[in-house]
Amino acid sequence: MFDNTEIAQQVAEFLLQIKAIKLQPNNPFTWASGWKSPIYCDNRITLSHPTIRTYIRQQLTRLIQEEFGSVGVIAGVATAGIPQGALVAQELGLPFIYVRSKPKEHGTGSLIEGDSSLSGKRAVVIEDLISTGKSSLQAVNALRDAGYDVAGLAAIFSYGFDVATENFKNANCPFFTLSNYSALIKYAAENQYISEADVELLTKWREDPSNWGR
Repeated sequence: MFDNTEIAQQVAEFLLQIKAIKLQPNNPFTWASGWKSPIYCDNRITLSHPTIRTYIRQQLTRLIQEEFGSVGVIAGVATAGIPQGALVAQELGLPFIYVRSKPKEHGTGSLIEGDSSLSGKRAVVIEDLISTGKSSLQAVNALRDAGYDVAGLAAIFSYGFDVATENFKNANCPFFTLSNYSALIKYAAENQYISEADVELLTKWREDPSNWGR
Protein backbone atom coordinates (compact mmCIF):
# COMPACT_ATOMS: atom_id res chain seq x y z
CA MET A 1 0.00 0.00 0.00
CA PHE A 2 1.10 3.56 -0.75
CA ASP A 3 2.32 5.21 2.49
CA ASN A 4 2.00 8.93 1.89
CA THR A 5 2.43 10.48 5.35
CA GLU A 6 5.81 12.04 4.55
CA ILE A 7 4.81 12.72 0.95
CA ALA A 8 1.66 14.55 2.09
CA GLN A 9 3.77 16.86 4.27
CA GLN A 10 6.32 17.43 1.51
CA VAL A 11 3.68 18.26 -1.08
CA ALA A 12 1.93 20.59 1.40
CA GLU A 13 5.26 22.35 1.96
CA PHE A 14 5.84 22.75 -1.78
CA LEU A 15 2.31 24.04 -2.45
CA LEU A 16 2.60 26.67 0.28
CA GLN A 17 6.13 27.69 -0.74
CA ILE A 18 5.17 28.49 -4.32
CA LYS A 19 1.77 29.89 -3.33
CA ALA A 20 -0.11 27.22 -5.27
CA ILE A 21 -2.16 27.15 -2.08
CA LYS A 22 -3.09 30.41 -0.42
CA LEU A 23 -4.58 30.57 3.09
CA GLN A 24 -6.60 33.69 3.93
CA PRO A 25 -8.86 32.90 6.91
CA ASN A 26 -9.68 36.57 7.50
CA ASN A 27 -10.06 37.55 3.86
CA PRO A 28 -11.81 34.56 2.26
CA PHE A 29 -12.00 33.75 -1.42
CA THR A 30 -15.24 33.16 -3.32
CA TRP A 31 -15.34 29.96 -5.37
CA ALA A 32 -17.24 29.60 -8.65
CA SER A 33 -19.89 27.68 -6.68
CA GLY A 34 -20.46 30.76 -4.52
CA TRP A 35 -18.88 29.15 -1.45
CA LYS A 36 -16.77 31.37 0.76
CA SER A 37 -13.42 29.75 1.39
CA PRO A 38 -10.33 30.55 3.49
CA ILE A 39 -8.20 28.50 1.06
CA TYR A 40 -7.51 28.68 -2.65
CA CYS A 41 -5.62 25.99 -4.54
CA ASP A 42 -4.14 26.28 -8.04
CA ASN A 43 -1.86 23.31 -8.69
CA ARG A 44 -1.11 24.52 -12.22
CA ILE A 45 1.59 26.65 -10.58
CA THR A 46 3.58 23.48 -9.83
CA LEU A 47 4.20 23.12 -13.57
CA SER A 48 6.35 26.29 -13.48
CA HIS A 49 8.73 24.73 -10.94
CA PRO A 50 10.76 21.85 -12.45
CA THR A 51 11.90 20.30 -9.17
CA ILE A 52 8.38 20.27 -7.71
CA ARG A 53 6.84 19.19 -11.02
CA THR A 54 9.26 16.24 -11.13
CA TYR A 55 8.53 15.25 -7.52
CA ILE A 56 4.77 15.26 -8.12
CA ARG A 57 5.14 13.27 -11.35
CA GLN A 58 7.30 10.66 -9.62
CA GLN A 59 5.01 10.32 -6.61
CA LEU A 60 1.84 10.07 -8.71
CA THR A 61 3.58 7.37 -10.75
CA ARG A 62 4.55 5.49 -7.60
CA LEU A 63 1.02 5.82 -6.22
CA ILE A 64 -0.46 4.34 -9.40
CA GLN A 65 1.98 1.44 -9.41
CA GLU A 66 1.37 0.59 -5.76
CA GLU A 67 -2.40 1.09 -5.61
CA PHE A 68 -3.56 0.11 -9.10
CA GLY A 69 -0.89 -2.20 -10.48
CA SER A 70 -1.01 -2.87 -14.21
CA VAL A 71 -2.67 -0.06 -16.18
CA GLY A 72 -3.14 0.36 -19.94
CA VAL A 73 -3.84 4.07 -20.29
CA ILE A 74 -3.68 7.33 -18.30
CA ALA A 75 -6.59 9.77 -18.60
CA GLY A 76 -6.36 13.44 -17.63
CA VAL A 77 -9.34 15.58 -16.65
CA ALA A 78 -9.60 18.93 -18.43
CA THR A 79 -8.07 21.27 -17.89
CA ALA A 80 -5.66 21.09 -14.96
CA GLY A 81 -5.43 17.29 -14.99
CA ILE A 82 -4.19 17.23 -18.60
CA PRO A 83 -0.54 18.29 -18.10
CA GLN A 84 -0.18 16.26 -14.90
CA GLY A 85 -1.65 13.21 -16.61
CA ALA A 86 0.58 13.59 -19.66
CA LEU A 87 3.67 13.78 -17.42
CA VAL A 88 2.62 10.62 -15.57
CA ALA A 89 1.83 8.78 -18.81
CA GLN A 90 5.30 9.68 -20.09
CA GLU A 91 6.91 8.42 -16.88
CA LEU A 92 5.01 5.13 -17.14
CA GLY A 93 5.46 4.77 -20.88
CA LEU A 94 1.70 4.55 -21.37
CA PRO A 95 -0.81 6.03 -23.85
CA PHE A 96 -2.51 9.25 -22.77
CA ILE A 97 -6.03 10.53 -23.35
CA TYR A 98 -8.06 13.30 -21.77
CA VAL A 99 -11.68 14.02 -20.98
CA ARG A 100 -13.25 17.37 -21.83
CA SER A 101 -15.68 19.07 -19.45
CA LYS A 102 -18.21 18.97 -22.30
CA PRO A 103 -18.20 17.63 -25.87
CA LYS A 104 -16.34 19.63 -28.52
CA GLU A 105 -18.80 22.00 -30.21
CA HIS A 106 -17.38 21.48 -33.69
CA GLY A 107 -15.79 18.76 -35.82
CA THR A 108 -16.16 15.32 -34.26
CA GLY A 109 -17.95 16.55 -31.13
CA SER A 110 -15.54 14.48 -29.05
CA LEU A 111 -15.79 14.30 -25.26
CA ILE A 112 -12.72 12.06 -24.92
CA GLU A 113 -9.61 13.10 -26.87
CA GLY A 114 -7.09 10.50 -27.97
CA ASP A 115 -6.94 7.23 -29.88
CA SER A 116 -10.43 5.71 -29.67
CA SER A 117 -8.96 2.21 -30.18
CA LEU A 118 -7.72 2.40 -26.56
CA SER A 119 -11.29 1.84 -25.36
CA GLY A 120 -11.50 -1.25 -23.19
CA LYS A 121 -8.13 -0.72 -21.54
CA ARG A 122 -7.69 -0.36 -17.79
CA ALA A 123 -7.39 3.35 -17.03
CA VAL A 124 -6.34 5.55 -14.13
CA VAL A 125 -7.73 9.08 -14.11
CA ILE A 126 -5.47 11.99 -13.09
CA GLU A 127 -6.79 15.15 -11.43
CA ASP A 128 -4.97 18.08 -9.87
CA LEU A 129 -7.53 18.75 -7.12
CA ILE A 130 -10.57 17.12 -5.53
CA SER A 131 -13.26 19.23 -3.86
CA THR A 132 -16.68 17.54 -4.03
CA GLY A 133 -15.51 15.09 -6.69
CA LYS A 134 -18.37 15.99 -9.03
CA SER A 135 -16.31 17.03 -12.07
CA SER A 136 -13.83 14.19 -11.54
CA LEU A 137 -16.60 11.59 -11.48
CA GLN A 138 -18.20 13.15 -14.54
CA ALA A 139 -14.96 12.27 -16.36
CA VAL A 140 -14.90 8.77 -14.81
CA ASN A 141 -18.44 8.13 -16.00
CA ALA A 142 -17.63 9.41 -19.50
CA LEU A 143 -14.72 6.97 -19.71
CA ARG A 144 -16.84 4.08 -18.47
CA ASP A 145 -19.58 4.93 -20.97
CA ALA A 146 -16.91 4.82 -23.71
CA GLY A 147 -15.87 1.32 -22.63
CA TYR A 148 -12.82 2.01 -20.48
CA ASP A 149 -12.19 -0.06 -17.36
CA VAL A 150 -11.57 2.73 -14.82
CA ALA A 151 -9.41 1.39 -11.99
CA GLY A 152 -9.60 4.62 -9.99
CA LEU A 153 -8.33 8.17 -9.70
CA ALA A 154 -5.17 9.84 -8.43
CA ALA A 155 -4.80 13.53 -7.61
CA ILE A 156 -2.33 15.96 -6.08
CA PHE A 157 -4.55 17.40 -3.34
CA SER A 158 -7.93 16.93 -1.68
CA TYR A 159 -9.89 19.22 0.62
CA GLY A 160 -11.08 16.09 2.42
CA PHE A 161 -14.79 16.83 2.23
CA ASP A 162 -17.07 14.02 3.42
CA VAL A 163 -19.26 14.59 0.38
CA ALA A 164 -16.33 13.72 -1.92
CA THR A 165 -15.65 10.47 -0.07
CA GLU A 166 -19.35 9.59 -0.33
CA ASN A 167 -19.52 10.52 -4.02
CA PHE A 168 -16.53 8.35 -4.94
CA LYS A 169 -17.87 5.48 -2.85
CA ASN A 170 -21.26 5.64 -4.55
CA ALA A 171 -19.52 5.65 -7.94
CA ASN A 172 -17.42 2.62 -6.93
CA CYS A 173 -14.28 4.56 -7.83
CA PRO A 174 -11.26 4.33 -5.48
CA PHE A 175 -9.27 7.56 -5.22
CA PHE A 176 -5.95 8.55 -3.69
CA THR A 177 -4.19 11.87 -3.28
CA LEU A 178 -0.60 12.88 -2.60
CA SER A 179 -1.62 15.43 0.02
CA ASN A 180 -4.74 16.65 1.77
CA TYR A 181 -6.27 19.41 3.86
CA SER A 182 -5.33 17.88 7.24
CA ALA A 183 -1.66 17.51 6.25
CA LEU A 184 -1.66 21.05 4.89
CA ILE A 185 -3.11 22.64 8.04
CA LYS A 186 -0.69 20.66 10.21
CA TYR A 187 2.33 21.82 8.21
CA ALA A 188 1.04 25.42 7.97
CA ALA A 189 0.51 25.65 11.74
CA GLU A 190 3.90 24.11 12.57
CA ASN A 191 5.70 26.49 10.22
CA GLN A 192 3.96 29.76 11.12
CA TYR A 193 1.94 30.17 7.97
CA ILE A 194 -1.14 30.41 10.21
CA SER A 195 -1.93 31.00 13.90
CA GLU A 196 -3.67 28.66 16.34
CA ALA A 197 -6.82 30.78 16.00
CA ASP A 198 -6.65 30.29 12.24
CA VAL A 199 -6.45 26.51 12.71
CA GLU A 200 -9.80 26.50 14.51
CA LEU A 201 -11.40 28.64 11.81
CA LEU A 202 -9.97 26.51 9.00
CA THR A 203 -11.17 23.33 10.71
CA LYS A 204 -14.72 24.72 11.02
CA TRP A 205 -14.74 25.62 7.32
CA ARG A 206 -14.14 22.04 6.23
CA GLU A 207 -16.92 20.78 8.51
CA ASP A 208 -19.54 22.86 6.69
CA PRO A 209 -17.98 24.65 3.68
CA SER A 210 -21.24 25.53 1.93
CA ASN A 211 -22.49 27.61 4.87
CA TRP A 212 -19.18 28.89 6.25
CA GLY A 213 -18.80 32.66 6.30
CA ARG A 214 -22.46 33.42 5.77
